[in-house]
Amino acid sequence: MDRDSQENSRHRVHQDGGFDIVGSVATNVDDGFTMAAVGDILYARPVARGHYPGLADVLRIFDDADVTFGNLETNILEVQSKGYPEADFGGAYCISDPGLGTDLKALGFNMVSRANNHTLDWGVEGMRETSRTLDRNGIVHAGAGENLAQAGAARFLETPRGRVALVSFATTFAAMARAGGHAGEAPGRPGLNPLRLTKRIVVPPAMLENLRQVREVLPGYNPAGKDPGQVVLDEVIFKAGDKVGYSFEPNSCDVADILRNVRRGKQMSDFCIVTNHEHEPGVWSQEPPDYEQSFARKLIDAGADAYIVHGPHQLRGIEIYKGRPILYSLGNFFCQDLRTPLGADAYAIYGMDPRVDTDAEVTVNEVAKGYPTAEGLAGPQSDTIFYESVVAISRFEQNQLVQLLLHPIELRRSNRFANRGVPRLAPAPQAVAILERLQKLSKPFGTQIAIENGIGVIQLQPTSAQRGPRMD
Repeated sequence: MDRDSQENSRHRVHQDGGFDIVGSVATNVDDGFTMAAVGDILYARPVARGHYPGLADVLRIFDDADVTFGNLETNILEVQSKGYPEADFGGAYCISDPGLGTDLKALGFNMVSRANNHTLDWGVEGMRETSRTLDRNGIVHAGAGENLAQAGAARFLETPRGRVALVSFATTFAAMARAGGHAGEAPGRPGLNPLRLTKRIVVPPAMLENLRQVREVLPGYNPAGKDPGQVVLDEVIFKAGDKVGYSFEPNSCDVADILRNVRRGKQMSDFCIVTNHEHEPGVWSQEPPDYEQSFARKLIDAGADAYIVHGPHQLRGIEIYKGRPILYSLGNFFCQDLRTPLGADAYAIYGMDPRVDTDAEVTVNEVAKGYPTAEGLAGPQSDTIFYESVVAISRFEQNQLVQLLLHPIELRRSNRFANRGVPRLAPAPQAVAILERLQKLSKPFGTQIAIENGIGVIQLQPTSAQRGPRMD
């Protein structure tokens, strides 16, 4: 019996007065429970006391939320005494001022995910110092730990309307950042909670045959045991298909671990948030990867009350499945581009010299070359959608999602680099454009978004079959 079959056999459902004894999959919060969710917090400097007109208007959206969640895509540390820049990093050395823990709390955040491609940019000590800072400020965090069990475990927040669990994992990460379990006398490895994906490139059948011919003439080729349905060239896997693009297969062991951690988290909580940091198929794409919808539904079936994806740095669609929100990407909430200090490797990648150039000049170079051209956009404004997003407010009544509000924001892209990346409410024409884009992206999932006074509205009503009393 494989790992998935074993997991399914363990996840038997026993009902006792409407309560699922094994999985506890029913939402179990008091009426009015509200979740505020944002995407990536690429956050370098404290802003709560700074001069950022309009920021206070965004923060007021959080006022009535029981839980305010975002993905902390940075490390909080004093680099002179903690951590060092890793050789294998997440594409940029994300580091933040030590005061960010206090600042995050002041902004209203009480729960953040940690598993992403920047978790170990500043080594294990950078990860640990970030954890210590969040702990000191009473911010619940999940997704990184001293071993795989700790990184994968749910973490909990007590609220007046119920206990909230958070399970965090990433599909996009530096290889050396993956946490490991213990084996005999060998201890576990610090790092993040992973979901490994096998990536295949889908090409037309005729092209696959051409690639097969190339493979067969290369030195050292051995046909024994090769899968006739695919071709592997220099560790890149190609397969034939009707739709050219990328295809992903989740690692079955990682899937089983994540589903079990979701089930455990829900058994100990009233509301379980599950979150994934995912660039796939690429940050240029407005559509999620091909494996994602099926996997998202498995998470809901295992006990997740909300599934939130971040990482593409732009909006993707929204699905409502069994009365739970699936947010396929909430884009950026902060995008403070200038970071300091940077590692020497960052200078080398962009052909710059730390004895001559500044951290700011490296970052400007990185942003100019690093942001892809988003689908459907071109020219000097092609990165605009990476500075546009929404704040999602989900409200629950009778243990069911009844309303999801989407507040459009923009991150001051027109400002100079030192001041851009801090959210404010989008002006009316831009707000409508953001919401219309989200309407289009959500339509394939059967989700209807109304636009009312510049705010996106998904309105639902619980059915009698979905209603049920809170189980204490």
